[in-house]
Amino acid sequence: MKDVFITRIAKFLPNEPVTNEEMEGKLGVINGKTSKARRIVLRNNRIKERYYAIDKNGEVTHNNAQLTKEAVELLCDQSFTSKDIQLLSCGTSSPDQILPSHAAMVHGYLKNGNMEINSPSGACCSGMNALKYGYLSVMTGQVDNAVCAGSERTSSWMKAEVFENEVEHLKELQENPMLSFNKEFLRWMLSDGAGAVLLEDKPNGKVSLRIEWMEGYSYAFEMEACMYAGAEKKEDGNLKPWSEFPADEWGQMALFAMKQDTRLLGDNILVKGVDSLKKTYEKHQIGPEDVNYYLPHISSYYFKERLYNEMEKQGVTMPWDKWFLNLEHIGNVGAASIFVMLEELVASGKLKKGDKILLHVPESARFSYTYAYLTVH
Repeated sequence: MKDVFITRIAKFLPNEPVTNEEMEGKLGVINGKTSKARRIVLRNNRIKERYYAIDKNGEVTHNNAQLTKEAVELLCDQSFTSKDIQLLSCGTSSPDQILPSHAAMVHGYLKNGNMEINSPSGACCSGMNALKYGYLSVMTGQVDNAVCAGSERTSSWMKAEVFENEVEHLKELQENPMLSFNKEFLRWMLSDGAGAVLLEDKPNGKVSLRIEWMEGYSYAFEMEACMYAGAEKKEDGNLKPWSEFPADEWGQMALFAMKQDTRLLGDNILVKGVDSLKKTYEKHQIGPEDVNYYLPHISSYYFKERLYNEMEKQGVTMPWDKWFLNLEHIGNVGAASIFVMLEELVASGKLKKGDKILLHVPESARFSYTYAYLTVH
């Protein structure tokens, strides 16, 4: 088995940062009324800026595959061109279409020649699953290099027009139609962007990060869906997929909007997250003392101290001085967040040889968690 190194890392964040005051202007006002939920959600998540693939006139500037292509091309130069890529592995929770796969569309924009592609599905963990596929492929000698990416273009899923049919339908049923909180919640949480890494079996002359191991855990066997799109949740907790609804109801129910069961999220995301973290520590015989930089993907600063408190409760406290976050000025970019966070840490110049980095990515879709342990080379 070969060693595997992250030898290059890049991010692409579209257009100018969008402030809290500008969000509703970009995404649109629903039913002609400013959102009451917006201030509540923003007060809790404490995100101040994020990025949208939408220009000043409200026009879309990039689709998801184009965002990813931009990040991939930022990895390349004269010594390593896009034609040198042997494997492209791309994860996202907001693909531009059902078929073809997201990675196939990115490959189509790259126009760089024949290679293997991989498209893991899912939510935030899809980016880490893309990384793991590349890691295993290089480690086993299937390929000499792999480009792995995470990306999101959720702004188009959050625009007011997505919900207009539902609101019009609700007007027929009630005087003051109001979009359910589980649909509006994510409008004020998510951001657009892409991050990518190059994996090789040898370090480069700059900062290289050796992947020591990666682990993944799923609690879907005991938990119902918490974040979902293209479906409606039934009273028994199961999902009824869009394909089982009449086509004329897709718009009336905003079936393709992302929805979050906030009650289920708050009760379980941290407990299961720390439980899986303990499993990782036990398997690899390490603990918080073996980590120099802890990069947790959290969707909101609401969870920051609560995560720390849960770690204390379960006996695996991570000291605050080891935490590295960029949520406040980047936003929650889903599957891309961990790549963008890692890129910022590498670019900071703080890293020194031998430092250990722990990546911790939760996914609330049905409670999955992925980890990676890196050594600065």
